[in-house]
Amino acid sequence: MQKNDIERVRSSILQQCGNKVMIQLDRGRNKVDIQKGVIQNAYPSVFTILVNDDYDENPPQLLSFSYTDVITRDVRMKLC
Repeated sequence: MQKNDIERVRSSILQQCGNKVMIQLDRGRNKVDIQKGVIQNAYPSVFTILVNDDYDENPPQLLSFSYTDVITRDVRMKLC
């Protein structure tokens, strides 16, 4: 993993701020969560996604991820 890889992911996510995405989270031991949300902000080390759970009556959650999570495929994103 090189610094230019992180910069490339950071600029890509920064361009997609405000767009809806479907995220697949690898929780380990064959556990995978799939959620839909909106990319809120991109900071120098992390980015945030606002996830609204339609099935439960839970309030919206603001999740944060590092850019290395995307590179290592712990988080996979797809535009909706």
